[in-house]
Amino acid sequence: MKVFIEKENKTREIKAKTVNDLLEKLKINPITVLTVVNDELVTEDKKLNDKDEVKVLAVISGG
Repeated sequence: MKVFIEKENKTREIKAKTVNDLLEKLKINPITVLTVVNDELVTEDKKLNDKDEVKVLAVISGG
């Protein structure tokens, strides 16, 4: 599947079964990102398939 990683500003081809699996492969802490699959915000237990378009977006906080 195509995975856009905002922090790197790159798109990569990665195989993963779930969002959690994907984040583990990328060594990304799930608390620090939002994951969007096919333009829908999803949770870590969302199952993925090869045709999905995934965006891993950095969480920005401020005060």
